[in-house]
Amino acid sequence: MSFFKKITRHKSVEQLQSDAGQSQDFRRTMGVWQLTAIGIGAIVGVGVFVLAPHEAALHAGPAIVLSFLIAGIGSACAALSYAEFAGMIPVTGSAYTYGYAVLGELPAWIIGWDLLIEYALIVAVVAAGTSNYLQSLIQQITGWQLPVFLQGAYGEGDGMLFNLWAAVVALLIAGLQIFRTEIGARFNTVVVALKVAGVAIVIIVGAFYVDTSRWHPFIPKVVEGADGTLQYGWAGVMAAASIVFFACFGYDTLTTAAEESKNPQRDLPWAVVLSLLVAMVMYFGVSLVLTGMVNYTDLNVPAPVSAAFEQRGLHWISGVINVAAVAGIASVVFAFMLGAARIWYALSRDGLLPRWFAHSHPRYGTPYRTTAILGVVTAVTAGFVPLTELAKLVNIGTLSAFILICTSVLILRIRQPDLERRFRTPALWLLAPVGVIFSLFLIIGWPWVSNGEFHLIGGLDRDTYIRFIVWMLVGFAIYFGYGIRNSALNRDG
Repeated sequence: MSFFKKITRHKSVEQLQSDAGQSQDFRRTMGVWQLTAIGIGAIVGVGVFVLAPHEAALHAGPAIVLSFLIAGIGSACAALSYAEFAGMIPVTGSAYTYGYAVLGELPAWIIGWDLLIEYALIVAVVAAGTSNYLQSLIQQITGWQLPVFLQGAYGEGDGMLFNLWAAVVALLIAGLQIFRTEIGARFNTVVVALKVAGVAIVIIVGAFYVDTSRWHPFIPKVVEGADGTLQYGWAGVMAAASIVFFACFGYDTLTTAAEESKNPQRDLPWAVVLSLLVAMVMYFGVSLVLTGMVNYTDLNVPAPVSAAFEQRGLHWISGVINVAAVAGIASVVFAFMLGAARIWYALSRDGLLPRWFAHSHPRYGTPYRTTAILGVVTAVTAGFVPLTELAKLVNIGTLSAFILICTSVLILRIRQPDLERRFRTPALWLLAPVGVIFSLFLIIGWPWVSNGEFHLIGGLDRDTYIRFIVWMLVGFAIYFGYGIRNSALNRDG
């Protein structure tokens, strides 16, 4: 077999469908609502409590709602493409598996390798972010707090050495996912319900204190920020859209649980669409309420949601916000750890990583080896590494996955137009290219002309490109040194 044929060999959709029907690696225990809860859990976290108000203060003003609308449209294009694949290829692995079916082994490996580190880093970041909310909640209830050296990683404050709560959250979530997926999924559903209820209370109570005059002008005049970037105006709205976009994905994590779904071809597409829809309604509601309760310039503070209610004298609601924030963050950890463990499992089952990792628990039917390793690694990382360093995520991984999915679903429509599709993306020939273009703009920046000068608004910084290239070089070394020879397709023929 030639080198080119080796790196572009792929599994047929029919073969993947057959494998999914015969697979007994996992227990099929999750229904559409548990899958939807995983999606909501992954999407709604720091975005609703921090990102929306901060971007209103820094870039968009009350028009942050328009930023979320623009970001939501771009994310929805990818979500609908995910939904079509999920209904057609109900196999664990998400974008990695879909890429394997359409583009071939090397492109699939690239996206799988990238999503693996993306998901694992998000787990560590979010677990670290849990600690402040959790400590605040415990102190509010009991008056007790941890010793200073256990309150955070070195570099975040004098005497801080280890972030104990972050490590505990990562290990507890890993333990839940190892024990039984359905128990962890039920826990996650309860946690997501608490989060949704908390956000609903914020929206409903806050609506009574909205002063619509604060929404005028809805799009504030353009000014130049201290760092030279454009704030407010349509330039600010587009710049904010680039940032809040990262609060509009996460539904892809639920597709990694395809082999644990009771009826994946029916339930996965619905769960993808429903989770994004619920999340966007929550973002719109919180954005409108907060910018109507206080002046948008007052929202650039560490805990903007609590601060807005405190400013209006609603001190009692801070406890509700803390509970909702802790629940929200825990559900994000659950969703992305579940996704990372299953992508790792899928890579190993296909022989691209050692098959030792591709073993499900004989009693619980969970990918316990990959989950346990992820739990320990993310606990140590979240415990010792400062949050400011963890927060430098490789966001390019998710955008690359979106480009892959939108492109692949188009290719498959051309290559196999008569293939049975339980869910067909409407207006695919329009939505898929929009998804690709949107993702590319988020990587390189939005083109913008102001005062006769050309600008690129938003986009990813140089450090992100460097980290991406380094991680990809490591991935290429593993693939060409191990995966290409040990691939299941190489073994089978």
